[in-house]
Amino acid sequence: MLNGRRNMTLTCIYQFTHLHSLTHHNHNHNHIPLINSTFSTHPNHKPLFQFFSGILRPTIRSFSTKITASCKTMASFDSDSVTYLKQQEAAEIDETLMGPLGFSVDQLMELAGLSVATSIYEVYKPGDYSRVLIVCGPGNNGGDGLVAARHLHHFGYKPLVCYPKRTPKPLYAGLVTQLEALSIPFLSVEDLPPDFTNDFDILVDAMFGFSFHGSPRPPFDDLIQRLVSLRNNHNQIGQKRPVIVSVDIPSGWHVEEGDVDGTGIKPDMLISLTAPKFCAKKFGGPHHFLGGRFVPPAIAEKYKLILPPYPGTSMCVRIGKPPQIDISALRENYISPEFLEHQVEADPLNQFRKWFDDALAAGLKEPNAMGLSTVGKDGKPSSRIVLLKGFDKDGFVWFTNYESQKGRALSENPHASLLFYWDGLNRQVRVEGYVQKVSDEESEQYFHSRPRGSQIGAIVSKQSTVVPGRNVLYDEYKELEQKYADGSVIPKPKIWGGYRLTPHLYEFWQGQKSRLHDRLRYVPHDIDGQRLWKVERLAP
Repeated sequence: MLNGRRNMTLTCIYQFTHLHSLTHHNHNHNHIPLINSTFSTHPNHKPLFQFFSGILRPTIRSFSTKITASCKTMASFDSDSVTYLKQQEAAEIDETLMGPLGFSVDQLMELAGLSVATSIYEVYKPGDYSRVLIVCGPGNNGGDGLVAARHLHHFGYKPLVCYPKRTPKPLYAGLVTQLEALSIPFLSVEDLPPDFTNDFDILVDAMFGFSFHGSPRPPFDDLIQRLVSLRNNHNQIGQKRPVIVSVDIPSGWHVEEGDVDGTGIKPDMLISLTAPKFCAKKFGGPHHFLGGRFVPPAIAEKYKLILPPYPGTSMCVRIGKPPQIDISALRENYISPEFLEHQVEADPLNQFRKWFDDALAAGLKEPNAMGLSTVGKDGKPSSRIVLLKGFDKDGFVWFTNYESQKGRALSENPHASLLFYWDGLNRQVRVEGYVQKVSDEESEQYFHSRPRGSQIGAIVSKQSTVVPGRNVLYDEYKELEQKYADGSVIPKPKIWGGYRLTPHLYEFWQGQKSRLHDRLRYVPHDIDGQRLWKVERLAP
Protein backbone atom coordinates (compact mmCIF):
# COMPACT_ATOMS: atom_id res chain seq x y z
CA MET A 1 0.00 0.00 0.00
CA LEU A 2 2.83 2.43 0.03
CA ASN A 3 3.23 4.16 -3.25
CA GLY A 4 6.82 3.38 -4.20
CA ARG A 5 8.69 5.19 -6.90
CA ARG A 6 8.07 3.42 -10.17
CA ASN A 7 10.99 2.32 -12.32
CA MET A 8 9.74 3.92 -15.50
CA THR A 9 11.99 1.83 -17.71
CA LEU A 10 10.04 -1.25 -16.80
CA THR A 11 6.37 -1.07 -17.68
CA CYS A 12 5.99 -4.76 -17.14
CA ILE A 13 4.93 -7.02 -14.38
CA TYR A 14 8.34 -7.44 -12.85
CA GLN A 15 7.21 -4.42 -10.89
CA PHE A 16 9.48 -3.15 -8.27
CA THR A 17 6.86 -0.78 -7.05
CA HIS A 18 4.12 -3.12 -5.98
CA LEU A 19 5.23 -5.18 -3.03
CA HIS A 20 2.92 -4.97 -0.01
CA SER A 21 3.90 -4.04 3.46
CA LEU A 22 4.14 -7.37 4.98
CA THR A 23 6.00 -5.39 7.57
CA HIS A 24 2.99 -4.39 9.44
CA HIS A 25 1.27 -7.76 9.46
CA ASN A 26 3.36 -9.35 12.17
CA HIS A 27 1.12 -10.18 15.07
CA ASN A 28 3.85 -10.63 17.63
CA HIS A 29 3.35 -7.24 19.23
CA ASN A 30 6.54 -7.36 21.27
CA HIS A 31 8.61 -8.04 18.20
CA ILE A 32 11.09 -5.39 17.08
CA PRO A 33 12.67 -6.25 13.75
CA LEU A 34 16.46 -6.64 13.95
CA ILE A 35 18.27 -6.03 10.70
CA ASN A 36 21.42 -7.88 9.81
CA SER A 37 23.41 -8.10 6.63
CA THR A 38 21.79 -11.22 5.23
CA PHE A 39 18.12 -11.51 6.29
CA SER A 40 17.71 -14.82 4.53
CA THR A 41 19.24 -18.26 4.37
CA HIS A 42 17.64 -18.97 1.03
CA PRO A 43 20.43 -19.88 -1.45
CA ASN A 44 18.95 -17.71 -4.21
CA HIS A 45 18.48 -14.64 -2.05
CA LYS A 46 21.18 -12.03 -2.39
CA PRO A 47 21.70 -9.59 0.48
CA LEU A 48 19.90 -6.29 0.06
CA PHE A 49 22.10 -4.43 2.50
CA GLN A 50 25.80 -4.43 3.38
CA PHE A 51 27.80 -2.91 6.22
CA PHE A 52 30.27 -0.15 5.37
CA SER A 53 32.29 1.27 8.28
CA GLY A 54 29.65 0.07 10.70
CA ILE A 55 26.79 1.67 8.74
CA LEU A 56 24.05 -0.37 7.10
CA ARG A 57 23.69 0.69 3.47
CA PRO A 58 21.58 -0.67 0.62
CA THR A 59 23.33 -2.75 -1.96
CA ILE A 60 23.21 -0.89 -5.27
CA ARG A 61 22.47 -2.88 -8.39
CA SER A 62 21.75 -1.86 -11.92
CA PHE A 63 18.83 -3.49 -13.69
CA SER A 64 19.64 -4.98 -17.05
CA THR A 65 17.21 -5.50 -19.88
CA LYS A 66 17.46 -9.22 -19.26
CA ILE A 67 14.76 -8.80 -16.64
CA THR A 68 12.25 -7.94 -19.34
CA ALA A 69 12.35 -11.51 -20.54
CA SER A 70 10.03 -12.43 -17.69
CA CYS A 71 7.76 -9.41 -18.13
CA LYS A 72 4.10 -9.94 -18.93
CA THR A 73 1.51 -7.57 -20.26
CA MET A 74 -1.69 -6.84 -18.40
CA ALA A 75 -3.72 -8.63 -21.06
CA SER A 76 -1.86 -11.94 -20.65
CA PHE A 77 -1.46 -11.80 -16.89
CA ASP A 78 -3.23 -14.46 -14.86
CA SER A 79 -3.11 -15.90 -11.36
CA ASP A 80 -0.65 -18.62 -12.39
CA SER A 81 1.93 -15.98 -13.29
CA VAL A 82 1.94 -14.21 -9.92
CA THR A 83 4.70 -14.61 -7.36
CA TYR A 84 3.44 -16.20 -4.14
CA LEU A 85 5.32 -15.69 -0.88
CA LYS A 86 6.10 -18.22 1.80
CA GLN A 87 5.67 -17.23 5.41
CA GLN A 88 9.41 -16.80 6.01
CA GLU A 89 9.80 -14.60 2.94
CA ALA A 90 6.89 -12.45 4.04
CA ALA A 91 8.45 -12.02 7.48
CA GLU A 92 11.84 -11.10 5.98
CA ILE A 93 10.26 -8.42 3.80
CA ASP A 94 8.46 -7.15 6.90
CA GLU A 95 11.70 -6.74 8.78
CA THR A 96 13.43 -5.04 5.88
CA LEU A 97 10.68 -2.51 5.28
CA MET A 98 10.38 -1.51 8.92
CA GLY A 99 14.12 -1.52 9.42
CA PRO A 100 16.56 0.12 7.01
CA LEU A 101 13.87 1.16 4.54
CA GLY A 102 12.33 3.45 7.14
CA PHE A 103 8.67 2.56 6.97
CA SER A 104 6.58 2.78 10.13
CA VAL A 105 3.75 0.50 11.15
CA ASP A 106 1.15 3.26 11.00
CA GLN A 107 2.20 4.22 7.45
CA LEU A 108 1.85 0.69 6.21
CA MET A 109 -1.37 0.09 8.09
CA GLU A 110 -2.95 3.20 6.60
CA LEU A 111 -2.05 2.13 3.09
CA ALA A 112 -3.18 -1.44 3.74
CA GLY A 113 -6.58 -0.32 5.00
CA LEU A 114 -6.99 2.02 2.04
CA SER A 115 -6.20 -0.86 -0.34
CA VAL A 116 -8.81 -3.01 1.37
CA ALA A 117 -11.47 -0.30 1.11
CA THR A 118 -10.74 0.47 -2.56
CA SER A 119 -10.78 -3.24 -3.45
CA ILE A 120 -14.21 -3.60 -1.87
CA TYR A 121 -15.44 -0.54 -3.74
CA GLU A 122 -14.24 -2.00 -7.05
CA VAL A 123 -16.77 -4.84 -6.80
CA TYR A 124 -19.37 -4.09 -4.11
CA LYS A 125 -20.78 -0.58 -4.56
CA PRO A 126 -22.31 1.16 -1.52
CA GLY A 127 -25.64 1.59 -3.29
CA ASP A 128 -26.19 -2.17 -3.13
CA TYR A 129 -23.83 -3.26 -0.34
CA SER A 130 -23.94 -0.47 2.21
CA ARG A 131 -24.03 -2.43 5.49
CA VAL A 132 -20.55 -3.66 6.35
CA LEU A 133 -19.45 -5.57 9.45
CA ILE A 134 -15.69 -5.56 9.97
CA VAL A 135 -14.41 -8.18 12.43
CA CYS A 136 -10.97 -7.11 13.68
CA GLY A 137 -8.39 -9.25 15.39
CA PRO A 138 -5.89 -8.10 18.02
CA GLY A 139 -2.95 -7.61 15.67
CA ASN A 140 -2.01 -5.60 12.64
CA ASN A 141 -4.48 -7.40 10.41
CA GLY A 142 -7.15 -6.05 12.74
CA GLY A 143 -5.55 -2.63 12.46
CA ASP A 144 -5.93 -2.84 8.69
CA GLY A 145 -9.61 -3.52 9.28
CA LEU A 146 -9.98 -0.45 11.50
CA VAL A 147 -8.38 1.76 8.87
CA ALA A 148 -10.56 0.19 6.17
CA ALA A 149 -13.66 1.00 8.24
CA ARG A 150 -12.75 4.69 8.22
CA HIS A 151 -12.23 4.77 4.46
CA LEU A 152 -15.40 2.77 3.79
CA HIS A 153 -17.34 5.32 5.82
CA HIS A 154 -15.99 8.12 3.62
CA PHE A 155 -16.78 6.05 0.51
CA GLY A 156 -20.48 6.03 1.45
CA TYR A 157 -20.81 2.70 3.27
CA LYS A 158 -22.29 2.19 6.74
CA PRO A 159 -19.58 0.20 8.57
CA LEU A 160 -19.88 -1.41 11.98
CA VAL A 161 -16.88 -2.84 13.82
CA CYS A 162 -16.53 -5.87 16.07
CA TYR A 163 -13.18 -5.54 17.89
CA PRO A 164 -13.36 -7.95 20.86
CA LYS A 165 -9.65 -8.09 21.84
CA ARG A 166 -8.38 -4.54 21.67
CA THR A 167 -4.64 -3.96 21.51
CA PRO A 168 -3.48 -1.61 24.31
CA LYS A 169 -1.17 0.50 22.17
CA PRO A 170 -1.49 4.17 21.17
CA LEU A 171 -1.68 3.35 17.45
CA TYR A 172 -4.73 1.14 17.88
CA ALA A 173 -6.33 3.42 20.46
CA GLY A 174 -5.99 6.27 17.97
CA LEU A 175 -7.69 4.25 15.24
CA VAL A 176 -10.59 3.51 17.59
CA THR A 177 -10.88 7.20 18.48
CA GLN A 178 -10.99 8.12 14.80
CA LEU A 179 -13.88 5.73 14.19
CA GLU A 180 -15.76 6.92 17.26
CA ALA A 181 -15.40 10.52 16.02
CA LEU A 182 -17.23 9.40 12.86
CA SER A 183 -19.96 7.75 14.96
CA ILE A 184 -19.07 4.33 13.57
CA PRO A 185 -20.67 1.81 15.95
CA PHE A 186 -18.61 -0.83 17.79
CA LEU A 187 -20.40 -4.08 18.55
CA SER A 188 -19.38 -6.64 21.11
CA VAL A 189 -19.58 -10.32 20.21
CA GLU A 190 -22.70 -10.51 22.36
CA ASP A 191 -24.28 -7.64 20.42
CA LEU A 192 -23.93 -9.41 17.10
CA PRO A 193 -27.18 -10.77 15.64
CA PRO A 194 -27.51 -14.56 15.56
CA ASP A 195 -27.91 -14.49 11.78
CA PHE A 196 -25.72 -12.07 9.81
CA THR A 197 -27.94 -12.32 6.73
CA ASN A 198 -30.57 -9.78 7.66
CA ASP A 199 -28.27 -7.11 9.05
CA PHE A 200 -25.18 -7.01 6.80
CA ASP A 201 -24.30 -7.00 3.12
CA ILE A 202 -20.51 -7.41 3.51
CA LEU A 203 -18.55 -9.24 6.22
CA VAL A 204 -14.88 -8.27 6.38
CA ASP A 205 -12.59 -10.88 7.94
CA ALA A 206 -9.66 -8.89 9.38
CA MET A 207 -8.92 -11.25 12.26
CA PHE A 208 -5.57 -12.92 11.54
CA GLY A 209 -2.76 -12.33 9.07
CA PHE A 210 0.20 -14.29 7.69
CA SER A 211 2.17 -14.42 10.94
CA PHE A 212 -0.57 -16.11 12.97
CA HIS A 213 0.25 -19.59 14.33
CA GLY A 214 -1.82 -22.22 16.06
CA SER A 215 -5.56 -22.52 16.45
CA PRO A 216 -7.83 -19.50 16.89
CA ARG A 217 -8.93 -18.93 20.47
CA PRO A 218 -12.23 -17.54 21.78
CA PRO A 219 -14.06 -15.54 20.66
CA PHE A 220 -12.45 -15.75 17.21
CA ASP A 221 -12.93 -19.49 16.86
CA ASP A 222 -16.67 -19.00 17.15
CA LEU A 223 -16.68 -15.99 14.81
CA ILE A 224 -14.79 -17.96 12.17
CA GLN A 225 -17.21 -20.84 12.51
CA ARG A 226 -20.15 -18.48 12.09
CA LEU A 227 -18.71 -17.26 8.79
CA VAL A 228 -18.21 -20.85 7.67
CA SER A 229 -21.74 -21.82 8.68
CA LEU A 230 -23.22 -18.76 7.02
CA ARG A 231 -21.96 -19.84 3.61
CA ASN A 232 -22.79 -23.50 4.08
CA ASN A 233 -26.34 -22.84 5.29
CA HIS A 234 -27.18 -20.47 2.48
CA ASN A 235 -25.72 -22.77 -0.15
CA GLN A 236 -28.30 -25.30 0.97
CA ILE A 237 -31.38 -23.08 1.11
CA GLY A 238 -30.49 -20.82 -1.81
CA GLN A 239 -31.03 -17.49 -0.04
CA LYS A 240 -29.00 -14.39 -0.63
CA ARG A 241 -26.25 -14.02 1.95
CA PRO A 242 -23.67 -11.38 2.81
CA VAL A 243 -20.43 -11.58 0.86
CA ILE A 244 -17.27 -12.45 2.80
CA VAL A 245 -14.07 -10.46 2.25
CA SER A 246 -10.81 -11.72 3.78
CA VAL A 247 -7.81 -9.46 4.33
CA ASP A 248 -4.50 -11.04 3.19
CA ILE A 249 -5.21 -14.50 4.71
CA PRO A 250 -8.62 -16.08 5.32
CA SER A 251 -8.60 -16.40 9.10
CA GLY A 252 -7.92 -19.94 10.22
CA TRP A 253 -6.13 -20.94 6.99
CA HIS A 254 -2.56 -22.20 7.00
CA VAL A 255 -0.40 -19.48 5.45
CA GLU A 256 1.16 -21.83 2.91
CA GLU A 257 -1.18 -24.82 2.70
CA GLY A 258 -4.48 -22.98 2.78
CA ASP A 259 -7.73 -24.50 3.99
CA VAL A 260 -6.14 -27.83 4.88
CA ASP A 261 -9.23 -29.84 5.83
CA GLY A 262 -11.69 -27.93 3.67
CA THR A 263 -13.76 -26.72 6.61
CA GLY A 264 -12.51 -23.12 6.79
CA ILE A 265 -13.81 -19.78 5.58
CA LYS A 266 -14.46 -19.63 1.85
CA PRO A 267 -14.40 -15.90 1.08
CA ASP A 268 -15.94 -14.31 -1.98
CA MET A 269 -13.07 -11.82 -2.12
CA LEU A 270 -9.45 -12.14 -1.03
CA ILE A 271 -7.35 -8.99 -0.77
CA SER A 272 -3.67 -9.96 -0.75
CA LEU A 273 -1.29 -7.37 0.63
CA THR A 274 2.18 -6.77 -0.87
CA ALA A 275 2.20 -10.09 -2.70
CA PRO A 276 -0.12 -13.09 -2.43
CA LYS A 277 0.86 -15.72 0.14
CA PHE A 278 1.07 -19.36 -0.90
CA CYS A 279 -2.37 -20.13 0.53
CA ALA A 280 -3.91 -17.77 -2.05
CA LYS A 281 -3.30 -20.49 -4.67
CA LYS A 282 -6.14 -22.39 -2.96
CA PHE A 283 -8.52 -19.43 -3.09
CA GLY A 284 -11.52 -20.37 -5.22
CA GLY A 285 -13.65 -17.25 -4.93
CA PRO A 286 -14.50 -14.91 -7.80
CA HIS A 287 -12.52 -11.82 -6.72
CA HIS A 288 -8.81 -11.80 -5.88
CA PHE A 289 -7.21 -8.36 -5.50
CA LEU A 290 -3.73 -7.20 -4.64
CA GLY A 291 -2.96 -4.07 -2.61
CA GLY A 292 0.34 -2.30 -2.01
CA ARG A 293 2.55 -0.03 -4.09
CA PHE A 294 5.68 0.76 -2.17
CA VAL A 295 8.48 -1.79 -2.29
CA PRO A 296 11.76 -0.65 -3.87
CA PRO A 297 13.44 -2.47 -6.77
CA ALA A 298 16.04 -4.20 -4.60
CA ILE A 299 13.39 -6.22 -2.75
CA ALA A 300 11.50 -7.01 -5.93
CA GLU A 301 14.68 -8.27 -7.56
CA LYS A 302 15.77 -10.31 -4.55
CA TYR A 303 12.46 -12.16 -4.29
CA LYS A 304 11.91 -12.19 -8.07
CA LEU A 305 8.47 -10.71 -7.61
CA ILE A 306 6.16 -10.87 -10.61
CA LEU A 307 3.01 -8.89 -9.88
CA PRO A 308 0.33 -7.22 -11.99
CA PRO A 309 0.82 -3.51 -12.70
CA TYR A 310 -1.50 -1.12 -10.92
CA PRO A 311 -3.71 0.98 -13.22
CA GLY A 312 -3.34 4.74 -12.92
CA THR A 313 -3.39 5.89 -9.31
CA SER A 314 -5.29 2.86 -8.05
CA MET A 315 -4.39 1.28 -4.72
CA CYS A 316 -5.56 -2.16 -5.84
CA VAL A 317 -5.41 -4.42 -8.88
CA ARG A 318 -7.26 -7.59 -9.79
CA ILE A 319 -5.37 -10.88 -10.02
CA GLY A 320 -6.75 -13.25 -12.62
CA LYS A 321 -9.71 -12.73 -14.88
CA PRO A 322 -12.93 -11.26 -13.52
CA PRO A 323 -15.81 -13.71 -13.26
CA GLN A 324 -18.30 -14.06 -16.08
CA ILE A 325 -21.01 -11.47 -15.58
CA ASP A 326 -24.65 -11.61 -16.60
CA ILE A 327 -24.86 -8.33 -18.50
CA SER A 328 -28.59 -8.12 -17.82
CA ALA A 329 -27.79 -8.00 -14.08
CA LEU A 330 -25.44 -5.01 -14.34
CA ARG A 331 -27.10 -2.01 -12.75
CA GLU A 332 -26.31 0.98 -10.60
CA ASN A 333 -28.67 2.23 -7.91
CA TYR A 334 -27.97 5.95 -8.16
CA ILE A 335 -27.82 8.10 -5.04
CA SER A 336 -28.16 11.81 -5.84
CA PRO A 337 -29.74 14.92 -4.34
CA GLU A 338 -33.15 15.77 -5.73
CA PHE A 339 -33.21 17.92 -8.87
CA LEU A 340 -36.34 20.05 -8.63
CA GLU A 341 -37.95 22.60 -10.87
CA HIS A 342 -37.68 25.49 -8.42
CA GLN A 343 -33.93 24.87 -8.06
CA VAL A 344 -32.96 25.25 -11.72
CA GLU A 345 -31.83 28.33 -13.59
CA ALA A 346 -34.38 30.07 -15.81
CA ASP A 347 -31.90 30.05 -18.68
CA PRO A 348 -30.75 26.50 -19.64
CA LEU A 349 -27.33 27.83 -20.68
CA ASN A 350 -26.75 28.99 -17.11
CA GLN A 351 -27.92 25.62 -15.81
CA PHE A 352 -25.50 23.88 -18.18
CA ARG A 353 -22.68 26.16 -17.05
CA LYS A 354 -23.41 25.31 -13.41
CA TRP A 355 -23.31 21.55 -14.09
CA PHE A 356 -20.25 21.86 -16.29
CA ASP A 357 -18.44 23.73 -13.50
CA ASP A 358 -19.44 20.93 -11.11
CA ALA A 359 -17.90 18.37 -13.48
CA LEU A 360 -14.69 20.41 -13.63
CA ALA A 361 -14.56 20.78 -9.85
CA ALA A 362 -15.09 17.03 -9.43
CA GLY A 363 -11.98 16.33 -11.48
CA LEU A 364 -13.82 14.16 -14.00
CA LYS A 365 -11.75 13.10 -16.98
CA GLU A 366 -12.54 15.11 -20.11
CA PRO A 367 -15.78 16.68 -18.87
CA ASN A 368 -16.01 18.39 -22.27
CA ALA A 369 -16.36 15.05 -24.08
CA MET A 370 -19.75 14.78 -25.75
CA GLY A 371 -21.59 12.39 -27.99
CA LEU A 372 -22.47 13.95 -31.35
CA SER A 373 -25.28 12.29 -33.30
CA THR A 374 -26.05 13.16 -36.91
CA VAL A 375 -28.34 11.84 -39.66
CA GLY A 376 -27.47 12.14 -43.36
CA LYS A 377 -29.80 12.12 -46.36
CA ASP A 378 -29.91 8.32 -46.21
CA GLY A 379 -31.77 8.60 -42.90
CA LYS A 380 -29.18 6.52 -41.04
CA PRO A 381 -28.00 7.93 -37.70
CA SER A 382 -24.36 7.87 -36.63
CA SER A 383 -22.70 8.88 -33.36
CA ARG A 384 -19.20 9.61 -32.13
CA ILE A 385 -17.44 11.34 -29.25
CA VAL A 386 -16.03 14.82 -29.91
CA LEU A 387 -14.71 17.54 -27.60
CA LEU A 388 -16.61 20.69 -26.78
CA LYS A 389 -14.34 23.69 -27.32
CA GLY A 390 -16.62 26.51 -26.26
CA PHE A 391 -20.16 27.47 -25.37
CA ASP A 392 -21.98 30.76 -24.96
CA LYS A 393 -25.33 32.38 -25.76
CA ASP A 394 -24.81 31.55 -29.44
CA GLY A 395 -24.35 27.80 -28.93
CA PHE A 396 -21.93 24.91 -28.53
CA VAL A 397 -18.74 24.74 -30.61
CA TRP A 398 -16.49 21.88 -31.73
CA PHE A 399 -13.91 21.46 -34.52
CA THR A 400 -13.35 18.71 -37.06
CA ASN A 401 -12.71 17.85 -40.70
CA TYR A 402 -15.55 19.13 -42.88
CA GLU A 403 -15.18 16.13 -45.24
CA SER A 404 -15.49 13.53 -42.46
CA GLN A 405 -18.59 11.37 -42.13
CA LYS A 406 -20.14 13.79 -39.63
CA GLY A 407 -19.20 16.72 -41.85
CA ARG A 408 -20.94 15.16 -44.85
CA ALA A 409 -24.01 14.32 -42.75
CA LEU A 410 -24.25 17.89 -41.45
CA SER A 411 -24.01 19.28 -44.97
CA GLU A 412 -27.01 17.12 -45.92
CA ASN A 413 -28.98 17.61 -42.71
CA PRO A 414 -27.81 20.49 -40.47
CA HIS A 415 -29.46 19.20 -37.31
CA ALA A 416 -27.70 17.30 -34.54
CA SER A 417 -27.90 16.14 -30.94
CA LEU A 418 -25.20 16.47 -28.27
CA LEU A 419 -24.98 14.27 -25.18
CA PHE A 420 -22.80 14.93 -22.15
CA TYR A 421 -22.41 12.14 -19.57
CA TRP A 422 -20.77 12.84 -16.21
CA ASP A 423 -20.61 9.47 -14.52
CA GLY A 424 -19.13 10.64 -11.23
CA LEU A 425 -22.07 13.01 -10.72
CA ASN A 426 -24.87 10.74 -12.04
CA ARG A 427 -25.71 13.40 -14.62
CA GLN A 428 -26.45 13.70 -18.33
CA VAL A 429 -27.29 16.67 -20.50
CA ARG A 430 -28.84 16.38 -23.96
CA VAL A 431 -28.87 19.35 -26.35
CA GLU A 432 -30.58 19.41 -29.75
CA GLY A 433 -30.36 22.12 -32.35
CA TYR A 434 -29.42 23.55 -35.72
CA VAL A 435 -25.77 23.36 -36.83
CA GLN A 436 -23.73 25.71 -38.98
CA LYS A 437 -20.04 26.35 -39.55
CA VAL A 438 -18.25 28.96 -37.47
CA SER A 439 -16.44 31.80 -39.24
CA ASP A 440 -13.10 31.20 -40.95
CA GLU A 441 -11.52 33.65 -38.52
CA GLU A 442 -12.73 31.64 -35.51
CA SER A 443 -11.51 28.36 -37.04
CA GLU A 444 -8.16 29.92 -37.91
CA GLN A 445 -7.69 31.31 -34.43
CA TYR A 446 -8.48 28.00 -32.75
CA PHE A 447 -6.36 25.96 -35.17
CA HIS A 448 -3.23 27.94 -34.34
CA SER A 449 -3.93 27.68 -30.59
CA ARG A 450 -3.53 23.90 -30.82
CA PRO A 451 -0.20 22.11 -30.20
CA ARG A 452 1.87 22.01 -33.40
CA GLY A 453 1.66 18.22 -33.43
CA SER A 454 -2.14 18.42 -33.50
CA GLN A 455 -2.00 20.97 -36.32
CA ILE A 456 0.15 18.60 -38.39
CA GLY A 457 -2.16 15.72 -37.52
CA ALA A 458 -5.14 17.64 -38.90
CA ILE A 459 -3.33 17.98 -42.23
CA VAL A 460 -2.25 14.33 -42.34
CA SER A 461 -5.64 12.84 -41.51
CA LYS A 462 -8.12 12.73 -44.37
CA GLN A 463 -10.72 11.87 -41.79
CA SER A 464 -13.03 8.89 -42.40
CA THR A 465 -11.19 7.80 -45.56
CA VAL A 466 -9.57 4.36 -45.87
CA VAL A 467 -5.78 4.24 -45.35
CA PRO A 468 -3.56 1.24 -46.19
CA GLY A 469 -1.81 1.28 -42.80
CA ARG A 470 -0.72 3.37 -39.85
CA ASN A 471 2.76 3.69 -41.33
CA VAL A 472 1.32 5.85 -44.12
CA LEU A 473 0.01 8.36 -41.57
CA TYR A 474 3.22 8.23 -39.58
CA ASP A 475 5.49 8.76 -42.59
CA GLU A 476 3.51 11.77 -43.77
CA TYR A 477 3.47 13.18 -40.25
CA LYS A 478 7.27 12.90 -39.95
CA GLU A 479 7.70 14.55 -43.33
CA LEU A 480 5.54 17.54 -42.34
CA GLU A 481 7.14 17.69 -38.92
CA GLN A 482 10.52 18.11 -40.58
CA LYS A 483 9.11 20.65 -43.05
CA TYR A 484 7.87 22.91 -40.27
CA ALA A 485 10.73 22.24 -37.87
CA ASP A 486 11.90 25.84 -38.30
CA GLY A 487 8.85 27.08 -36.40
CA SER A 488 7.12 28.57 -39.42
CA VAL A 489 3.34 28.90 -39.43
CA ILE A 490 1.49 25.68 -40.22
CA PRO A 491 -1.39 26.50 -42.61
CA LYS A 492 -4.89 25.41 -41.61
CA PRO A 493 -6.44 23.04 -44.15
CA LYS A 494 -9.44 24.56 -45.91
CA ILE A 495 -11.45 21.44 -45.13
CA TRP A 496 -10.91 21.82 -41.38
CA GLY A 497 -12.88 24.07 -39.04
CA GLY A 498 -15.57 24.49 -36.45
CA TYR A 499 -19.30 23.94 -36.08
CA ARG A 500 -21.75 25.65 -33.78
CA LEU A 501 -24.99 24.05 -32.60
CA THR A 502 -27.70 26.56 -31.71
CA PRO A 503 -29.95 24.82 -29.16
CA HIS A 504 -33.69 24.51 -29.47
CA LEU A 505 -34.01 21.88 -26.71
CA TYR A 506 -32.14 20.98 -23.52
CA GLU A 507 -32.72 18.01 -21.22
CA PHE A 508 -31.02 17.64 -17.83
CA TRP A 509 -30.98 14.14 -16.31
CA GLN A 510 -29.94 13.12 -12.82
CA GLY A 511 -29.91 9.50 -11.65
CA GLN A 512 -32.04 8.56 -8.64
CA LYS A 513 -32.90 5.46 -6.63
CA SER A 514 -35.18 2.77 -8.06
CA ARG A 515 -34.91 4.29 -11.55
CA LEU A 516 -37.04 7.29 -10.54
CA HIS A 517 -34.60 9.62 -12.26
CA ASP A 518 -35.04 13.36 -12.57
CA ARG A 519 -35.55 14.60 -16.14
CA LEU A 520 -36.10 18.31 -16.71
CA ARG A 521 -36.54 19.55 -20.28
CA TYR A 522 -36.25 23.14 -21.47
CA VAL A 523 -38.30 24.07 -24.54
CA PRO A 524 -38.54 27.58 -26.03
CA HIS A 525 -41.74 29.56 -26.16
CA ASP A 526 -42.55 33.18 -27.01
CA ILE A 527 -44.19 35.58 -24.58
CA ASP A 528 -44.92 39.07 -25.91
CA GLY A 529 -42.40 38.55 -28.66
CA GLN A 530 -39.67 37.53 -26.23
CA ARG A 531 -38.13 34.05 -26.42
CA LEU A 532 -38.20 32.36 -23.02
CA TRP A 533 -37.68 28.79 -21.85
CA LYS A 534 -40.32 26.54 -20.32
CA VAL A 535 -39.23 23.81 -17.88
CA GLU A 536 -41.07 20.48 -18.10
CA ARG A 537 -40.59 17.34 -16.00
CA LEU A 538 -40.48 14.10 -17.99
CA ALA A 539 -41.26 10.65 -16.70
CA PRO A 540 -38.02 8.67 -16.21
